[in-house]
Amino acid sequence: MSAGDQKDGGDKPEDVVPEAEVWPEVERAECLARGAALKWASGVFCRPEHLERLGQYKKRESQRTASVHTRLKSMVQSYLEGVGWGLEQLREARAELKEVSHALKKAGLESDRNADGVKSLERLRDVSVDHRQLLAAVSNLPRLYSVRSLVLETERLVESRRLLEAHARLMDLEHWQDDILWQLHGAAGTTGSALCAEDRELVDKYFSGVGQLVDALGKELWAVVSSALALARQNPTPFVSAVRIVEREEALDRALLEERGGGGGRPLPPGRPRCWRACFFQVLEEAVSARFRSVSYLHTRGPGLAGHLSALQHGIMADLATVRHLLEHCVPPHYQLTGAYLRATHRCLHAHLAQVSSWDLESGEIFAVLNWVLHIYNSPDMMGHPELVAEMEKEELGPLISSEGLEQLQSKYVQSVRKSVSEWMHKALQVELQDWQRDQEPDTDHEGFYQTSLPTIITQMLEENARVALMIGESLRDQTIQMGLYEMENLLNRFREALVDFGKEHRRDPNNKNKFYLHYLLASISNCIILKKSTESLQQQQSSRSAGQFSRTPPNPLAALDRAVRRACRLVMDQLLLDLQPFLPGLLTRPWLVQGDPAPKLCRVLERHLELYGRVRPPCRQRLQEEAQWLMVVEYVRALMQKKLVCRGGEERRQLAQRMLQDDQLFREIFHSLEADGSVPEVNPLALLPVLVDFIRLKDPGMLILEVSGLAAKYPDISEEHVSVLLDVRGDVSRDIRGAVLDLLEQSAPPLPAGYRPIFTDILVPPSTLAFCLPTAKCA
Repeated sequence: MSAGDQKDGGDKPEDVVPEAEVWPEVERAECLARGAALKWASGVFCRPEHLERLGQYKKRESQRTASVHTRLKSMVQSYLEGVGWGLEQLREARAELKEVSHALKKAGLESDRNADGVKSLERLRDVSVDHRQLLAAVSNLPRLYSVRSLVLETERLVESRRLLEAHARLMDLEHWQDDILWQLHGAAGTTGSALCAEDRELVDKYFSGVGQLVDALGKELWAVVSSALALARQNPTPFVSAVRIVEREEALDRALLEERGGGGGRPLPPGRPRCWRACFFQVLEEAVSARFRSVSYLHTRGPGLAGHLSALQHGIMADLATVRHLLEHCVPPHYQLTGAYLRATHRCLHAHLAQVSSWDLESGEIFAVLNWVLHIYNSPDMMGHPELVAEMEKEELGPLISSEGLEQLQSKYVQSVRKSVSEWMHKALQVELQDWQRDQEPDTDHEGFYQTSLPTIITQMLEENARVALMIGESLRDQTIQMGLYEMENLLNRFREALVDFGKEHRRDPNNKNKFYLHYLLASISNCIILKKSTESLQQQQSSRSAGQFSRTPPNPLAALDRAVRRACRLVMDQLLLDLQPFLPGLLTRPWLVQGDPAPKLCRVLERHLELYGRVRPPCRQRLQEEAQWLMVVEYVRALMQKKLVCRGGEERRQLAQRMLQDDQLFREIFHSLEADGSVPEVNPLALLPVLVDFIRLKDPGMLILEVSGLAAKYPDISEEHVSVLLDVRGDVSRDIRGAVLDLLEQSAPPLPAGYRPIFTDILVPPSTLAFCLPTAKCA
């Protein structure tokens, strides 16, 4: 460290420390520098010839070292100059602090000498406070004396509904009360104590009439607001006054709150803030809800509910017109009175309709509610009015009834309609059963087909319910149709059971038979055809998206219809068989072979039945004709299988074949209408008779194997028993030929083709009259 550094650093020589202790890094830096220099020199002077440039390097390094020393000295000099300036500033600051400390000590001494003088002024301060209180009392005496009279005058103004004047007086009274309380509070604050409870109680008691006036004025105000709709059509002045008073009160509340929030320290007067604007809208909503309050189920049940909803519609729209055209001009624009009335009306309607929905409503009442909520409320005749659409969109009021509530209402509607439909269907079925017992032919339609009133009643009822439900929406229509199809299926199941009971009763009492039994069976089949068309029409009306909406198994009335039709056709065929039964035993007997007597009688029975089948709607008419043809052939072949006639020779076989051909011709003439209608079945049963005739009149028994092979190919359901009976009827078949024929039939046994209707399966072969079979003969 240089001598100059020692001088600047301090005057005491003991402050100087050895250089090695002050700068321990110097020695380390010098070592590093030497090492770097050696490394550099070993790299530059690695060869002897390089020493020639030693002088150049030495000169350059000397210049660089001198430059570095110059910069260091310049830097140290500037540092020392800054340190000196800082020390000078510190000396000046220490001198100024000494002067300030000396001044403070002198001020303290002066304050202590003046303390006795301040004590002498306390009495003057007390006198000043008393003087201010007396001055406030003297200035308030005229007001205090006039409070009673002003309260009475304000009461008279309120009673006479001079609301603006009454409110002005009331504001004066409140201002006086507030000033007195503030003066008392200020006096108490001056003395350092809070306003005592006795003073406040005294002021409140003296101004007790003011609080009663506020209540009375508020009561009159809300009475005016609640009757605003009626006043607007007669004299809107009271309503305008009420609105002006509300706005004054709002301005006072706002000013007082701002004053308190600004740190003025003045407390809020009693009863503030009043928030009369919020009360205004609350009273308006209560006035709107008043029209719903007295409504009960006893006053609106049945048709009265639709009338009640219609009255609500007209009343609400009349009130809205009054609000938009009259009251809206009596209030400030920021009130948005139309929107407020819409919100209040919507909330009250929401609550009222929730109450109505909880009642035990019938289907007509539920329809009235749903139609009113979904269609009328948002229609141009109500809230969808062009002048209200903008307000409705701005308010975003939401639905009158939630989606869950609508689903519950629709479910209640469907259940109510279902109960009604079930009762009507039961009554219609009872009427139908009574019609079956009538001693006259069923009615016919314009096409001449039999029918009763049942399908007309059911169809009209279901179509009407679907049409009415569609007025609400497709969803309700689909639910109603689904319900109707369930009930239709139940009705058809009961209808089929009634047909079975009808047939049993007819067979149980043969002496007192209903001569129009068959006619009403045919009418029932025609009814089923009409109901089938109605069912298909209802199913087509259902929207495709409703297929997966129902958790229950979907109804299948068409299957129930098919079961009922098949049961009725079976009963018709049973009746045909019953009418044919007296003549069937005479078929294929020797008297028949000689005279041919039963066949014409059978044809007359068939003709009468086929004529009645013409009164049935297609396609069941063709079905009955085919079944009658099938029945006749089956019974004819069954008579042949009974072996009442066994040929004794070729002449009898020829006569038998000739007589069978004549009968076949008679049957074909009767059933010629089937071919005319183009409804010939795939397997024509009448084609069996010529095949049997060829089998019987075959002259060469040896050709029977070929004949049986063709017969089995056409009718694969023919059995060995049937062929054996046919061989017996011929009467000329040897045991060997019989065995060969039966073996061939047993070996062939072709499977039944698809769509083939077996005929021989319905023909049972009577058991053999032999008590036993010879071991050497094949049992037939």
